[in-house]
Amino acid sequence: MSSGPGPKVGDEVEYAPGRLAIVTDIRKGVLYLRGWGSREWAAAEPEALTVARTREERIAAGDAW
Repeated sequence: MSSGPGPKVGDEVEYAPGRLAIVTDIRKGVLYLRGWGSREWAAAEPEALTVARTREERIAAGDAW
């Protein structure tokens, strides 16, 4: 897992145990997430998000969608 000041657009985050999503946008300080095959939603507890892979790590793995 990566560490840093917080998730950025394109980062894969764990928002609940075993549940992953991508940070798709940050609007007025609110992080928006999207999971596989789901709609975008505002992160309820952004401070609880854990970065699983950064955008750069996803691109290097060929897993950027």
